Amino acid sequence: MNRLVLSLLVENNPGVLNRVAGLFSRRGYNIDSLSVGKTNIEGMSRITVVALGDEQILTQIEKQLGKLVEVVEIQQLDPDNSVYRELVLIKVDADESQRSQIVSIVDIFRARIIDVAPTSLIIEVTGNTRKVDQLLTMLNGFNVTEIVRTGLSGMRRGLSHVDI
Repeated sequence: MNRLVLSLLVENNPGVLNRVAGLFSRRGYNIDSLSVGKTNIEGMSRITVVALGDEQILTQIEKQLGKLVEVVEIQQLDPDNSVYRELVLIKVDADESQRSQIVSIVDIFRARIIDVAPTSLIIEVTGNTRKVDQLLTMLNGFNVTEIVRTGLSGMRRGLSHVDI
C-alpha cells in the first residue's frame, strides 16, 4: 500500500473542507490524516491530506481533487523533497517513582512536558511520524491514557511556492 501526501491550496470558503472530505467518502477512500489552516495568502487555506492505497486509487484521488472548484493548487509532497511535521499531545499516568523515567525518555526525543498533575503528565512532541511513533513505543511500559494528534502538515523544500 502506497502513501500519498497532498498539499492543497484552497479558497477559504464555507464548506470547502466538507467538499474535500466528501469526495473521499463518496468514493470509499480513507483519509489517513487531515490538517487545515489559513495561509499567508488572503482568503486561502492550506489542506494537507494523507491517503493510503494502490497507485490507481491515489492517482484517482488527485484527479478528483483537481476538479473541485475551490482547489487552486495541488502539490504532491514526496518524502525526499518535503518536510513533514505533526504535533502530538500524550497524557501518561505517572506517580513519583515513574516521573524521572518518563522525563528521561521525553528528553531523548526533544519533547516537552507541558503539564504536571499529581498523577499524570502531558507530553508535547513535534516531529515527523517516525519520531512520534518511536516515542509512543518507548512509552509502552507506562499507562498512556490519552493521545491527541494534529495530523501531518507538510511543505516542499526549496524555493517552490505559489504565485496567485
